[in-house]
Amino acid sequence: MTNINFLNTTHLCSDRLLATFRKGAGGWAIRRLSIRVRYSRGADFSGTCFYADRRIHINLGRHLVYPYALGTNLARAKVAGRKWYKPVYTMQMNDGEELAAFIFMHELYHLLVKKAKRNTRQKESMCDRFAARFLVDHYGSVVRDRCRAPIPREEWDWQNLEGFVAAARDRRAARLPLRATVRAGREAYGQLMLFS
Repeated sequence: MTNINFLNTTHLCSDRLLATFRKGAGGWAIRRLSIRVRYSRGADFSGTCFYADRRIHINLGRHLVYPYALGTNLARAKVAGRKWYKPVYTMQMNDGEELAAFIFMHELYHLLVKKAKRNTRQKESMCDRFAARFLVDHYGSVVRDRCRAPIPREEWDWQNLEGFVAAARDRRAARLPLRATVRAGREAYGQLMLFS
């Protein structure tokens, strides 16, 4: 069971955001989670994860026009001579909810890595893969290369991400309905029951 503290100060639907975050966090042993969705001060988007008090901040650019091509760190590193590089794969975000979902899942994986007592350094690609999986599975998103050609899933989804953070899995997840209160622009406290 997770106590969730949720605040949305954007025009996005709070109920839909919370349902998306609930789905993404399902089955993970996180006792409490604080999520803030707000407009950025100028950047297209950003996300921050605070380990100590399990806070996730999601910042979305008010100026963004959708569909929005999100560059990711999904590709495997390639070697050219003595240098290595990673091609940028993109995912189309059709609206702010999809972008918020990607950012949330990315930051959630950072929390899961910490909870599983793994080294938290240099996990950006793993976090992007975890988020991309969620969007592909739940929104039907497509990962594309720089020429906008679809990338086969096995080219970017090749790590056992759940196994890496298996220690953060909720083994006692109750199968009870969620009761949460959500009010746009004001804090809301509720109970989030995680499902396995």
